[in-house]
Amino acid sequence: MPMNHKRIGFIGGGNMAEALIKGLIDKGFPSTNLFVADPSEERRKLLRDRFMVNVMSDNLEVVRSCKLLVLAVKPQLVNVVVPALVDAFTDEHLLISILAGTTTTKLETLLGERSRIVRVMPNTPALIGAGISALCKGQFATDADLLVAQELLKAVGEVCLVNESQMDAVTGLSGSGPAYIFSVLEGLIEGGVAQGLSPETALELATQTVSGAAQLVAATGEAPASLRAKVCSPGGTTLAGLTALEEGDLKGIMSEAVARATQRSKELGQDS
Repeated sequence: MPMNHKRIGFIGGGNMAEALIKGLIDKGFPSTNLFVADPSEERRKLLRDRFMVNVMSDNLEVVRSCKLLVLAVKPQLVNVVVPALVDAFTDEHLLISILAGTTTTKLETLLGERSRIVRVMPNTPALIGAGISALCKGQFATDADLLVAQELLKAVGEVCLVNESQMDAVTGLSGSGPAYIFSVLEGLIEGGVAQGLSPETALELATQTVSGAAQLVAATGEAPASLRAKVCSPGGTTLAGLTALEEGDLKGIMSEAVARATQRSKELGQDS
């Protein structure tokens, strides 16, 4: 944990900020040293009541209180929110941004020269400590800054380092990917129900099947194609099911989903 930072501030208190807050507290970071600014009174109350963190409506109050900051607003708001931080932002601050499509160069331009920025793309399984976050640092951030960001994100799952040029693809794959898997789950459940299972049984079977399959890939290190081949017997049930997936071009559809989400991430960066 980034315990060398006595206080951590969040600009924005949405779902991903909440996941990080919960992860930090679960790992022993004191809630009294967490500060959150959010324009919604309802959201502030929820975070205060649930986690006993310090909440406020003024972003500048958080910047003045904390040297380690997490920028967690909608990327469409970057041109409004970030320039307003300049008066309180110093060379002692480290900004960890989880804004999709927003480059470190963009943030450095808005905050002023030599601003220390680390860009992160987490995903929603962070809400249960099972996320994966990709990180890259801006030109003025140090290796120590990157380590701080890694330690923070490890509170909600695994981390990996990438080049910034790869961050839009990361967004398209792992950032948006949980929604793709939810859609796969929906299809499996609907299929099971159509074949006579109860919705509850179909949900249990589908959820554990997807989870177990992913864990098998991680545990064995084998390529998914190799593991798939081991399940298929000539003329068997699995091969019959896979034939339907191939006829529908499931792999092509999933690849196109990643491509379109990646493109949208690029567009968000251009829009901002």
